[in-house]
Amino acid sequence: MTPAQTVVVTQAPPAPQQEPVLEQPSPKHVWIPGYWTYRDTHYVWISGRWELPPREGAVWVAPRWEREGNAYRYYEGYWE
Repeated sequence: MTPAQTVVVTQAPPAPQQEPVLEQPSPKHVWIPGYWTYRDTHYVWISGRWELPPREGAVWVAPRWEREGNAYRYYEGYWE
């Protein structure tokens, strides 16, 4: 289920940062790439990490920014 809360800002998000993918802790872990989010009045980079899916067969839907006219809307990532 997609989270309902979104953020809308007028400044475009920065380009994604390049970061190394660390060693996988177990075959069940899924790599969640880093991404930009917006907190208070500025963009904040959230580093990539390994996570265990909440259930077997769960798929990570990455967070994203979508342009809407002169603004950018942020949609949080979630497990589907």
